[in-house]
Amino acid sequence: MRLGLQVPNFTWPTEQGALGDTFALIAERAERAGLYSLWVMDHFFQIPVVGPAEHEMLEGWSALAFAAGRTNRIRLGTLVTGVTYRHPGLLVKTATTLDVLSHGRSYFGIGAAWYEEEHRGLGVPFPPLAERFERLEETLQIALQMWAGDERPFRGKHYQLERPLNAPRPVQQPHPPILIGGGGERKTLRLVARYADACNLFAYGGREQLQHKLAVLREHCETIGRPYEQIEKTTLSSLRLSRDGRNGTLSPAAAVDFFGGLAELGIDQAIFSLPNVYELEPFELLATEIVPQVEKIAVAGR
Repeated sequence: MRLGLQVPNFTWPTEQGALGDTFALIAERAERAGLYSLWVMDHFFQIPVVGPAEHEMLEGWSALAFAAGRTNRIRLGTLVTGVTYRHPGLLVKTATTLDVLSHGRSYFGIGAAWYEEEHRGLGVPFPPLAERFERLEETLQIALQMWAGDERPFRGKHYQLERPLNAPRPVQQPHPPILIGGGGERKTLRLVARYADACNLFAYGGREQLQHKLAVLREHCETIGRPYEQIEKTTLSSLRLSRDGRNGTLSPAAAVDFFGGLAELGIDQAIFSLPNVYELEPFELLATEIVPQVEKIAVAGR
């Protein structure tokens, strides 16, 4: 089983002038700890569940490019890019650039978008949900066409590209893995089955909810004749780690048990955030007592 770190919060005790240095240190520590991947949200305002909109928020793809220059192995992705934020052709160019400059370490994380306040605030159109899903599906089609080197015009309901040229091609072939975020059963998981290499589901809802979402995804795969096993299953959670499990935190042994429970459900990669990500202790625990044990855990169904 693999572990990934999400960094959703850039409001740290350090001065804002040190934000870049702190983020670079987090990326370097995550890689040294043996984590498989590093993720940032693709938002422009901080989201309500994390903090007020006024808190610091780095643009996701620029932040990942910066992290790519400070690391060598760890994989990089947005969790996830809202389809409304960028024109699909430009988004594919951005994602391809990250893949090329990181020597093939990028994920293409994408979803239907939901945070209306930042759209209104920055003047980005926020169409109704049904249209956002239509745009998401067209964007996935455009990405696959551009990564395949197909320069024929794309004529969609919402997007028209006269020449979807994409040079250079991505390092990963046939393309960076597509990860679709969200657990919507009628639309999101159907798109996962048809287009994605990976899905991301919230682990907050508990074991039964995860089992149900995975069962729905399996049904969508069976409907179109795609092997369910082809899709990487990932989850998102937030963990507080300490050496002795004090004050409601997880000890290394408890963290290993938590990840083991996800593996029993068939989760391939557990992605988590750390509220104290700017401190050294959680990375020391990950490196010495958690990652080596989790890497030995077999994923159900593999």
